This record gives sequence, C-alpha cells and structure tokens, in this order.
Amino acid sequence: MDAGSRPRPGRLELGRRGEDLAACFLALAGLEVLGRNLRVRHLEIDLLACEGDCLVAVEVRLRRSDRYGGAAASVTPAKRQRLRTAVRSERQRRGWRGPCRVDLLALDWEAGRQRLVLEHYRGI
Repeated sequence: MDAGSRPRPGRLELGRRGEDLAACFLALAGLEVLGRNLRVRHLEIDLLACEGDCLVAVEVRLRRSDRYGGAAASVTPAKRQRLRTAVRSERQRRGWRGPCRVDLLALDWEAGRQRLVLEHYRGI
C-alpha cells in the first residue's frame, strides 16, 4: 500500500458512514433526527426522525456493488413488515399521537463513476 492510499473501510465502519450521510440528508430535507440505532424489543430502527407530526423510522441500506440488486432491492417484504412493527411499537412507547411511516434511504456506490447515489423512498 502506498502512502497516499487508505485501506477500504470494514462493513461496520461503512454502515456507520452511510448512517451519518443519511442523517445529514434527512436534516437537510427538513426532518428532525430523534435517534439512531434504536432497539425496539428484538428489532432495530437505524434512524428515527420526525417530519411535522409524522414519526418516521428510516432504514438505511448501503451497497458497494449492484451484484445482488443494489441497496433498495435488499429490503425484503419481511424486513418491511418488521420495520412497520418497530415503528408502531416506538410510537406507542413514546405516546406519539400523530401518524407514522417507514422510509428507506438507499445508498449505492457506483465505483466506475466514482459516485454515491442516494435515493429516498417514502412510506415503503
């Protein structure tokens, strides 16, 4: 390895960087980030935010390649259902009276073009 190169970040470090970017994106989009990596029973909410009177659980997915379909394709129907359950439980725990939803922030690294593409899917 030459002096100017850096080792590739590990999976956990890459995930943390993805969540940092997602939290910044949400804040810039006008959402208030309330928490990160919340444990709700046996489930986890990557980011919890609020948009007006709506409580939003955000799943963050980052992929370095589209070999298996990219970030958005990695969220299965079963995962979506678990996220809905988690946000409903968190809503109840907080005594939140407004609506709630689950969003997905998909981050796909396009190595050939040296860019990161971020897609925000609301209400998955």
